[in-house]
Amino acid sequence: MLKTKSVHSPIVADDGLRILATRFRGRGLPTDRYDVWMASLGPSEKLLKSVHAGQIKWREFSKRYRVELFAPAAADAGNATIKNHGQKFTLRLLAKLAAKENVTLLCHCAEDALECHRFLLQKLIERECGT
Repeated sequence: MLKTKSVHSPIVADDGLRILATRFRGRGLPTDRYDVWMASLGPSEKLLKSVHAGQIKWREFSKRYRVELFAPAAADAGNATIKNHGQKFTLRLLAKLAAKENVTLLCHCAEDALECHRFLLQKLIERECGT
C-alpha cells in the first residue's frame, strides 16, 4: 500500500518503508525520521519557491511538477536506445514495492496540508504505474 504523511508525524510500524521525497532534507532533521531520502522525487527549488511565494497557483505547480518528474536527465542525451525519462523507473519501482508492502511518502508539509506534492506523487505512481 502506498501512503503519505508528514515526516514530522509519529512513526508507526505500519508505515513500512519511509521515503523522504523532498529536495531538502531539512536542517536538524534526524535521519531516523525516514529510511531513504530520494531528493529527485521532490519539486525543484525554483518550482517550490514559486508556489510558496504565490507566483503560481497550485494547478500550475501540479503541471510543472509532473513535467519535472518525467524530464529527461542529462544522461539520456548520451544513450541512443534506453532513456530514463526522469524518474519513470524509480516510480515503477515504488509502485512494485507498494504492491508488496507498505511504503510511505514523506514531506515536510503538515499532516493536514491540502496542497502538498506528496499527494501528487502518490496519485502519479498509482495512475502511471498501476498500483
